[in-house]
Order: sequence, then C-alpha cells, then structure tokens
Amino acid sequence: MRMIIAAGVTVLSLAACEPAASTAAPAKTVTVTPTPTRTVTAAPKAAAPRKTHAAKPIRVPDVVGHNHQKAQDEMQAHGLFMLAEQDATGQGRMLLWDRNWVVIRQKPAPGTTVSPNTTITLYSKKYTD
Repeated sequence: MRMIIAAGVTVLSLAACEPAASTAAPAKTVTVTPTPTRTVTAAPKAAAPRKTHAAKPIRVPDVVGHNHQKAQDEMQAHGLFMLAEQDATGQGRMLLWDRNWVVIRQKPAPGTTVSPNTTITLYSKKYTD
C-alpha cells in the first residue's frame, strides 16, 4: 500500500514540474550583414634545418656461451636492440623459452664496431642438444 502511495506522489510531483503556457511576445528578429574582410596570407617560413645526431658506433659484446636470454639483455644494455635469433642446429625451431638455449655463434663477430640500428643475429641451441 505504501508503494502505491509513493508512486502516486511521484507522478503528481513530476506532473507539477511541467512548464506553464508561455504568454510572452515572440523575440524580435535581427538581421546582420557580414562585411567582407581581406585575408592576408603570410608566406610560409622555410623549415629550420633539423639537427641530426650521428649515431655513435657500438662495439658488439661477446655473448658466445651465454644463456640466450642473458645474451639478449647484454646486447640491449650496450644499445643494440635490433636482434634476430636462429636455431643453430638447422632444425628451424623457434626459440620460445630463451632460458633453455645457449648462444654458440653470433653475427657480426664480437668486437666489431656497428651502428645502433645494425641487426645482430644470435645462433643458439638448446642446452640438451
């Protein structure tokens, strides 16, 4: 019963919120005519020359014999982030769990000086191979 009374009070309250009929006079219409303006376009400025910093050459660290994951970490610590990996046994396996592999060869050779965007390939085999 209380629920019905509460619902009735709510409906009446909302009905009382309807706006009253307006008796105000309509607003006057104002017409504005835009005045043409002259647009001046500035000549484009020449782009300032970009300063490019020559990438410092990096000496490739020797990671042969290292755990494959640690070898990758070491390459990145030296600023070499372009890394590729190969199954050194020729079986074409993917190195899914890097900690189960050991680096047996790398290209370019350790000690070579390269630019930071050079791809370093690590050839690894499983510890159980």
